[in-house]
Amino acid sequence: MADAARGFAAVGSEARIEVLLILVRAGDGGLNVGEIRERTGIPASTLAHHLRMLAEAGLIRQSRNGRQTHNVADYERLRGLSTFLLRNCCADRPTESAEMETMQS
Repeated sequence: MADAARGFAAVGSEARIEVLLILVRAGDGGLNVGEIRERTGIPASTLAHHLRMLAEAGLIRQSRNGRQTHNVADYERLRGLSTFLLRNCCADRPTESAEMETMQS
């Protein structure tokens, strides 16, 4: 439960949701900080804060290559959060439970 709370808290900001969506859309190749900044217009220091929060929650993975920091969405972690939400919030609703089982197949 605490792990899920950290994940959901990390997306408690419009800016972090925007950054996360950009990284999800970027695919397995991810983006470096400069590319994210260009797409969002978020100042570098503010973006660094948002990326750190997403990384600490395990929603993105970061790696350094020289002076560049590369960022990639952690799809497994994101799937885990969505599964947690659907299982725990929609378990009493037969339609959602059936849809959840279909999604996992």
